[in-house]
Amino acid sequence: MGTIVARKRSDGTIAYMGKVVLKQGGKIIHRETRTFDRKAAAVAWIAKRETDVREGKVTPSQTTTLEEAINHYLLEARKDKRRTPGRTKAQVLAAICRDPIAQMLCHQIKSPDIVSFAQNISEGRSPATVGNYLSHLASIFAIAKPAWGFDLDSKEMDAARVVASRIGIIGKSKKRSRRPSLDELNAIMAFFSRRAKQAAPMPHIIAFAMFSTRRQDEITRLTWADLEAGRIMVRDMKDPDKKRGNDVLVDLPPEAEKILKSMPKTDERIFPYSPETISTTFTRGCATLGIEDLHFHDLRHEGITRLFEMGWTIPHVAAVSGHRSWQSLQRYTHVRQTGDRWAGWKWLDVLAPSQPDQSSDDADR
Repeated sequence: MGTIVARKRSDGTIAYMGKVVLKQGGKIIHRETRTFDRKAAAVAWIAKRETDVREGKVTPSQTTTLEEAINHYLLEARKDKRRTPGRTKAQVLAAICRDPIAQMLCHQIKSPDIVSFAQNISEGRSPATVGNYLSHLASIFAIAKPAWGFDLDSKEMDAARVVASRIGIIGKSKKRSRRPSLDELNAIMAFFSRRAKQAAPMPHIIAFAMFSTRRQDEITRLTWADLEAGRIMVRDMKDPDKKRGNDVLVDLPPEAEKILKSMPKTDERIFPYSPETISTTFTRGCATLGIEDLHFHDLRHEGITRLFEMGWTIPHVAAVSGHRSWQSLQRYTHVRQTGDRWAGWKWLDVLAPSQPDQSSDDADR
């Protein structure tokens, strides 16, 4: 039986989605959707497609929906831990599966359908975010046909991304330059220090994020076994070309190393907490304090900027930040050497009190 679902588009017009689902022996043998501007056209299409299926004019390879292709991709990727999709990509693909385009058959999806999808999700999202959605969806289009025979045309995706870029639906993200002030960070540290029960030691994590320039996901993967004098191995560091197995040994500024050494060794991980918990807790804390537009990731930007203000060279900073391409650090070259505005910061000694010099103590006795 076929059904018709009316949906209101972002421009206020009504779209009629025709759905055809046929079963045989309790199993779905065909499932297909298509959207029309007029209800009468949807009714006529349903009748024709039902007849085509019964007469054998549709092949089995034409019965796979985009949602099924995405789920198959995720299933295959999770068989290999090195290919397991990251948190953001998994969330994006799940969101796409809830969109009407996910119920379309793979072979039916053309460039206009993808552009329409991008337009529908653009409300309330930046061009950079919409671009990320299409980028993650493109990874499905790239592999689905050659790997599993799902009839997704990567050329249609390529054409859609060109169109979406030309009309401004997708675009590059703007470089953030938000830096926490000394007063803001002091307020944040005091706020979290007063909380008796916390899911994570936020003051230590916040200070370490800034001084080490590490991302929140990377922080939660650090292990004691990977720590050595002045350096630590960062597992699966973010990289546009290599999502898994990108392990990088980075330098630790003295302040970051001092914080690590103050942490209790209760787990193989130094910070055995959830990245989502850290991000959410930080955001809620800022909201409570009335601190606007400050993200946890801004601590990394602050940490890198600090090193340049201290007069560090690009290679020296890259050894800490983990940037493989020095070009990524070119945005900081305008930073003038002004010294270390976090020198003598009281919270560093609060979190990791300096140990007395044992040799001096012995000499005094």
